[in-house]
Amino acid sequence: MDTASHPPVETQHMNTPRIGLIGVGLMGHGIAMNIARKGYALTVLEHPGNQPLDALRAQGVASAASVHELMRQVQVLILCVTGSPQVEAVLLGEEGALAALQPGTVVIDCSTAIPSSTESVARAVAAAGGRFLDAPMTRTPKEAAEGLLNLLVGGEAALLDEVRPVLQCFAENITHTGAVGSGHRMKLLHNYVSLGSVALIAEAAACALAADVAPQVFLDVLAKGGGGGVALERLRPYLLQQDPSGLRFFMSNALKDMGYYTAMAHDGGAADGIAQAVHDTFAAAVAEGGPQALVPELVALLRAKGTGG
Repeated sequence: MDTASHPPVETQHMNTPRIGLIGVGLMGHGIAMNIARKGYALTVLEHPGNQPLDALRAQGVASAASVHELMRQVQVLILCVTGSPQVEAVLLGEEGALAALQPGTVVIDCSTAIPSSTESVARAVAAAGGRFLDAPMTRTPKEAAEGLLNLLVGGEAALLDEVRPVLQCFAENITHTGAVGSGHRMKLLHNYVSLGSVALIAEAAACALAADVAPQVFLDVLAKGGGGGVALERLRPYLLQQDPSGLRFFMSNALKDMGYYTAMAHDGGAADGIAQAVHDTFAAAVAEGGPQALVPELVALLRAKGTGG
């Protein structure tokens, strides 16, 4: 590596860090695009699961064929992968990012992960000479593309302040939740409430359809009363036009998040009866509709289950 053209991490000004991103999926693509549009030097990892990179390359985004090649180029690494197994696979081991980590590199995990794994990963990052924040996201790919995500950040407040300009490229609201791991704990709490609300309304909608209640009437009445809110609005396009794009979230991801939540609740000795029922609802939906079905399709799956279809 030519240190004249790529000085070590610790000698560079963190106001304009070189950024790496692993996980250019539905959320990661929007994150990458907004970082590039704000003028940061960005390199993404080439991976078969990525969304097409053409639009990113048109913005000057580079790509790396391996994790180690990527790590030699960056001061801040953002992870936007599926969950804890993928985070651990990316970071740990001989081929992992930590084996090529430059001193002072900041690792920001925007995935949804198991908090106990997050805490273990943070210790490994520190042992390798890096710094760590967990910064899971809420909202959808639409807000990712618009640069309007919410971030729930666990870790040192001073480190958050240091990288805040980077996070503001793709986030509207940034909440410091506390120590490392607290961001992922809050994300699981948020997703349980969000997915639980969607599951409850979807089951009610399936019952309404079976009772010949018109979808528009169902929506109007709930929207004007205690059933109104984000969950109802995300289901609205599906109830009226069978359009699931109001919540572009795979059923398999919903099941994964509910599994993480029930594990967290169990580990903490918290009540989880309702959460377990929501988990089982999504488990049945994955088995019947497939892992790539979108969450609003739960309405039709529950309707078919109710009719024996």
